[in-house]
Amino acid sequence: MRGWLAAAMAAGLPAMAMAQTAAPPKAAKRPHQVQSPNGTREDSYYWLRDDTRKNPEMLAYLAAENAYADAQLAPLKPLQAKLYEETVSHIKQDDASVPFRKNGYWYGTRFATGADYPIIERRKGELGAPAETMFDQPAMARGHNFFALGDWDVSPDNQRVAWAEDVVGRRQYTLKVKSLATGEVAGDTITNIEPNLVWAGDNRTLLYIEKDPVTLRGFRVKAHQLGTPASADRLLYEEKDDTFNMRLLKTADERWICIAISSTVSDEQRCAPTANPTQFTVIAPRAREFRYDADHIGDHWVIRTNRGAKNYKLVTVADAALGKGPAAWRDLTPASDSVFIQNFQPFEGFIAIDQREGGNRMIRLLTDAGRSVPVKADEPAYQMALSINAEAKTDWVRYTYASLVTPTTTYEVNARTGERRVLKVAPVPGYDPTKYTTERLWATARDGTRIPVSIVYAKGVKRDGTAPLFQYAYGSYGISTDPAVDPGRIGLLDRGVVYAIAHIRGGQEMGRGWYDDGHLLNKRNSFTDFIDVTRFLVANKYAAKGRVAALGGSAGGLLMGGVANMAPEDYKVIIAQVPFVDVVTTMLDASIPLTTFEYDEWGNPAQKQYYDYMLSYSPYDNVTAKAYPALYVGTGLWDSQVQYYEPTKWVAKLRELKTDSNPLVFRVNMEAGHGGKSGRFERYRQNAEWQAFLLQQLGVN
Repeated sequence: MRGWLAAAMAAGLPAMAMAQTAAPPKAAKRPHQVQSPNGTREDSYYWLRDDTRKNPEMLAYLAAENAYADAQLAPLKPLQAKLYEETVSHIKQDDASVPFRKNGYWYGTRFATGADYPIIERRKGELGAPAETMFDQPAMARGHNFFALGDWDVSPDNQRVAWAEDVVGRRQYTLKVKSLATGEVAGDTITNIEPNLVWAGDNRTLLYIEKDPVTLRGFRVKAHQLGTPASADRLLYEEKDDTFNMRLLKTADERWICIAISSTVSDEQRCAPTANPTQFTVIAPRAREFRYDADHIGDHWVIRTNRGAKNYKLVTVADAALGKGPAAWRDLTPASDSVFIQNFQPFEGFIAIDQREGGNRMIRLLTDAGRSVPVKADEPAYQMALSINAEAKTDWVRYTYASLVTPTTTYEVNARTGERRVLKVAPVPGYDPTKYTTERLWATARDGTRIPVSIVYAKGVKRDGTAPLFQYAYGSYGISTDPAVDPGRIGLLDRGVVYAIAHIRGGQEMGRGWYDDGHLLNKRNSFTDFIDVTRFLVANKYAAKGRVAALGGSAGGLLMGGVANMAPEDYKVIIAQVPFVDVVTTMLDASIPLTTFEYDEWGNPAQKQYYDYMLSYSPYDNVTAKAYPALYVGTGLWDSQVQYYEPTKWVAKLRELKTDSNPLVFRVNMEAGHGGKSGRFERYRQNAEWQAFLLQQLGVN
């Protein structure tokens, strides 16, 4: 396990003694001044940061925390095992995806019973044709503590496949290529790339994004010619502004390859013909508060933009006017104050629009003749999303539908006739959706804003103010949280737990303004919205005041840290996974991955107004001597998104200052990064641990 146990024992912490210890670990305090243009702060636990992940004393402390977690959670092992077994019982182990067609082949994935990873395969011409295995992921993962297959792309002539894989968990991927006829892996290997690549039209050139080895920011687009060394790869584009990131894409008709460059408040797209992607045309130059993304079909471009439309609109421009900027754009949809256009996909003769209205995500079809048709939904709180639509020459649009009681269902609808057919209902063995009720509620925040809440509970649970509540939210980056059935949640519902998603400001459930009101100098709205939703649900007898649990991860872990500081009395237990809790120190350090991207999300603390505001809510900086709820905190040593030392320092400071006797458990995954260990069952196994802790604290068996 990367030497952590050996390090702990070398530091005088024998394995048996660690497992039997009753007292929580105590980290040493060492003076350290965090400098900034706006003030100096003392950080006595800064020493716990080690970018090499080799410091024996730091590793020993993490080992001691894991041993303490083992000891504290040992009595819950039977419940943990039961929760895991229940979850697995709701998973069809030999499941397969809905195949999709592209360039003469049908592509799909399938799991074998007991397998953590799927096999990806294709069939030529017909669904009944013999399967060709492209990626045997169970075999590829063998021998690795972590494995992730990132992006993969088949060459236009169907002869080769290129892919990106990660065997560490730090999101530094390696590019590989193999023949689909023989399975032979070429010698072409390129390390430290984004999991994002595309083939050029010559079947020999691959475009990929190179990462900075320190910040892990993708900053160079390169072209690799098969059979040549990586050192000979051509530089196609370098992004010098470190507040922007990049991705590569092909247009819907595959005639263009584009470099999509984006920050929180600005976009720029550069496109070149797939046949010869060397000279890239800028669709519209970047400008602050100007966002757009473009796709191509036939002889024109379709563009989603916020120009003159805060919630976005669609415009079009002919090929002949490419590069002339917004002056040449023509509106396809009007601006709206209530409808937020999140995504779109052009087809020949129509456009499928993925939009939000009233807190729900839905699909609308817009024909070239201007006819607009919404796709029907039957529940009060739900989500629709465009599925894989790999071919533009079709009348059929694939999309998914889900709610907190309805398993994800894949449909296709005919844009011309309106006919709709079910392709697959995600199997959930042992689950009966008629036994549960879902509602859409509206909680009033302290400033009068109405916050949508999606809620689900088992029929028979009484609304008498005695039920336990489990509340979740994310609320950052404009990422919306949509309702769906989770096999890992069914066991909680069956035990009488009420589950709620608080669609707080900081996401985009209610449009772009919802995001604007929950980031930068409005970030505290995310915390108070979450608290106000809790108080609304308790006041309306959906839950008991002393039986409320909360969960958030990553930026949602920041939310948990803020809530723990601001309203600890409202929560019995809080689960904070890979939490971003040391906001100011992290955002002062441009060498940390993600920092420079996120100045327009959190603010740049080099500027005093942002420094002061971020400092006012940063969970680590606001830990004080008071009672906190029971806490379960999780992190991964190799996390590149939220570095392990943020939650580590937070836990150390909480242990020092909190005045309560409530348990604080810190689980450090020594072999994984931001998403925890890889593999579909491993995730549920990890979840069962904190779920057992949560149920214990709520008084649920």
